[in-house]
Amino acid sequence: MGTALVYHEDMTATRLLWDDPECEIERPERLTAALDRLRQRGLEQRCLLLSAREASEEELGLVHRETQVLGKEELQALSGQFDAICFHPSTFHCARLAAGAGLQLVDAVLTGAVQNGLALVRPPGHHSQRAAANGFCVFNNVAIAAAHAKQKHGLHRILVVDWDVHHGQGIQYLFEDDPSILYFSWHRYEHGRFWPFLRESDADAVGRGQGLGFTVNLPWNQVGMGNADYVAAFLHLLLPLAFEFDPELVLVSAGFDSAIGDPEGQMQATPECFAHLTQLLQVLAGGRVCAVLEGGYHLESLAESVCMTVQTLLGDPAPPLSGSMVPCQSALESIQSARAAQAPHWKSLQLQEERPPPLLPGGPVCKGAASAPSSLLDQPCLCPAPSVRTAVALTAPDITLVLPPDVIQQEGSALREETEAWARPHESLAREEALAALGKLLYLLDGMLDGQVNSGIAATPASAAAATLDVAIRRGLSHGAQRLLCVALGQLDRPPDLAHDGRSLWLNIRGKEAAALSMFHVSTPLPAMTGGFLSCILGLVLPLAYSFQPDLVLVALGPGHGLQGRHAALLAAMLRGLAGGRVLALLEEDSTPQLAGILARVLNGEAPPSLGASSVASPEDVRALMYLRGQLEPQWKMLQCHPHLVA
Repeated sequence: MGTALVYHEDMTATRLLWDDPECEIERPERLTAALDRLRQRGLEQRCLLLSAREASEEELGLVHRETQVLGKEELQALSGQFDAICFHPSTFHCARLAAGAGLQLVDAVLTGAVQNGLALVRPPGHHSQRAAANGFCVFNNVAIAAAHAKQKHGLHRILVVDWDVHHGQGIQYLFEDDPSILYFSWHRYEHGRFWPFLRESDADAVGRGQGLGFTVNLPWNQVGMGNADYVAAFLHLLLPLAFEFDPELVLVSAGFDSAIGDPEGQMQATPECFAHLTQLLQVLAGGRVCAVLEGGYHLESLAESVCMTVQTLLGDPAPPLSGSMVPCQSALESIQSARAAQAPHWKSLQLQEERPPPLLPGGPVCKGAASAPSSLLDQPCLCPAPSVRTAVALTAPDITLVLPPDVIQQEGSALREETEAWARPHESLAREEALAALGKLLYLLDGMLDGQVNSGIAATPASAAAATLDVAIRRGLSHGAQRLLCVALGQLDRPPDLAHDGRSLWLNIRGKEAAALSMFHVSTPLPAMTGGFLSCILGLVLPLAYSFQPDLVLVALGPGHGLQGRHAALLAAMLRGLAGGRVLALLEEDSTPQLAGILARVLNGEAPPSLGASSVASPEDVRALMYLRGQLEPQWKMLQCHPHLVA
């Protein structure tokens, strides 16, 4: 459906007219640098361009003093009445355009003209309050957009994610008693010593009245938070609440002063981190995501982060994250503090916060618990941009799939002699139909490993599923993959002689019991309900995957895998954030017509179908999850959300 980019050059008109070191960083070059980089990367050309309009008085819904006719001295005097505000003769016009851009974006998404988009605006908005400009913000652009979505489009559940480095207290104040708006903000706080110096920016500020639990504050009490800290906050705090809330729309207060290099934030998250955050949000609300620019004052970091966000909204895979994926102690303390404050209000957190006793006391313990993961984890393997985003390799010629136009149905196959050589150790691959399917899989896998194809779907007869997966793993590891993650569902056992050398991580969902047979071999039963499945994905699969940082992901749905199409689509969509999107899904031929189409669309960048309001994980599923986390946390640090467990 496409991505909208909303902008108007008039928003570059306002600039500081007098000396004010506090306000000089909010300058027109913030927009022009971001727009220039979007053009250089060819991203603007791929978007639906919308020229921002002014918001009307009725749409603004706020009382602000008009500034166009004031002189320089009067503007300076008016600016002194507010905190961190500098007015310009064009301020009112620019602010109305900024608010109007958010409204246009919401209308475009909710009418189906586009799937998602970014409003590139200034002045920002999230500090603005009902009757007061604040912190460079005149009108509260995202709050106005949320109110508009409720009033005009009849929405009942809107998620607002504020990843700016400052607390968006204006949004919090406006919606703190409103259960239709779930507001999440992480922000530099330093125990109240960072602007805006508010007690209500702390984790225990959770809303009031009917809105209790619908304000989620994650205060960062140290600078230097990086990629691992941001991803951990999403996996262990935001996403569990978001899935339980089941939003109809996601609004992002997209401030990039939380990115590396910014003088305001002093954080360490690299631009590609915002691609991952965006992709994680796209699994919600049917992919209806509207991002509105807030802060961001280091021009290079801002421009790169904007490009990463737009690129991901367009459906491109997120680049691999750089650096070690180990959350710091202070981040874990903040995440746990926020989880504890929210647990009384959210069922998805309550059972886990009770810290159930370990399942199967005296059961299997990780081997090599004292050893560190391979040094291969330190340097993610970057993949070139593929010429084909998604390919489907099926053997049955009579299967008709409805696929996006840029998804190809692969016709090629590996050479017969080569296919037979790989099949020779497995009796189940001797039959002609299994051999033909294996040849197509090898051809597709080689295209992925050579950088020609990004993601793919292959089919195999059910009787040959385990053997085909074994060949795919070995072929991947021998032909260029440095770290291979295999997520196997159903009756698929780990190849018995697969080395525990740190190059492969095997995760079996639908194993007989919860067991960490080694740090690279994990098994868990398939959760009984949607809530348990989500807890497994967010609390186990993705933390393991982000810790391991694979450069190839295999998802195998074997005999008896038990997943519905929407659950399989969600799993594939979330794993697509790994390995630069290099994901190969292996399906049974019998299930191909039902699953191949939806998985192809998801791997190609479309949003997965909504799961609806999620159920609560069963106590048995929670105990299995907590047992495995306790076994694996010493090795895989992204599993940790309890700071006292940090080594």
